[in-house]
Amino acid sequence: MISLKAHAKINLTLEVLGRRADGYHEVRSVLQMIDLCDELSFEESSGLSFHCEDAAWESERSLISRAAHALQSRFDVRRGACVTLFRRVPLSAGLGCDSSDAAAVLKGLAQLWDLSVPPAVMLELAASLGSDVSFFLGGPTALASGRGEVLTPLPPLTRMWVVLLMPDVVLPESKTKRLYSLLRPEHYTSGAATAALTRRLERGEPARQKDFCNVFEAVAFEAFSGLEEEFGNFQRLAGVPVHLAGAGPALFALCEEEAVALSVVERLRDGGRRVELLCTL
Repeated sequence: MISLKAHAKINLTLEVLGRRADGYHEVRSVLQMIDLCDELSFEESSGLSFHCEDAAWESERSLISRAAHALQSRFDVRRGACVTLFRRVPLSAGLGCDSSDAAAVLKGLAQLWDLSVPPAVMLELAASLGSDVSFFLGGPTALASGRGEVLTPLPPLTRMWVVLLMPDVVLPESKTKRLYSLLRPEHYTSGAATAALTRRLERGEPARQKDFCNVFEAVAFEAFSGLEEEFGNFQRLAGVPVHLAGAGPALFALCEEEAVALSVVERLRDGGRRVELLCTL
């Protein structure tokens, strides 16, 4: 049996430069893995099957099954596999969970089926599944451009403590599409914030609170009913800037010192909120 971890991510920056001719948006983002992860196991089987104890998870709607079938088809694999997912990363939270799981499936099944997959082909398969999947083949820190599928590895962020909050809000239909639809030209930027953070990381300098940004924070309260109150409470208790994780609705704050992060977590938990103390990889 083969076991792999599928780490979650946060976007340290997320900028939209504008809408492209192909209908996608041109983005610039610094992606960072964190130590929250799902685990997947892979065993030989007569056919392809997928299992998870999370009742909300449906294999036919997940990138996991698409990744397995894509790899099987590309290399004309006749062998099967039983893929078991042990979920810890919340679904549809902006943490890249399904994309990370899909990347783990590509790696795990390639190993299980003794496939020698060239890196370029692996990246091609990942990009065909979704913009974030390619990032999870590598990591832990990268610059994403294009529609998010063009990746440039970066030196890892100096370790910071992550206070992650899962707000109790209702998700809109087609969440990410909804957020993009709410963006207006005044929300578009040049990518300068991402470029500035990229240069700091390349010089080996620590990131600063003012380096982090997410364009969707300008429209998230319109998309997620109840998020504004959760965001405000978190910001008040954290004492450091709070940010939306990707397309949300998860929220996070980054702290340089563990003691500060622990204090924030304790205050949030006293209010009965779902919160975790993590760190960057």
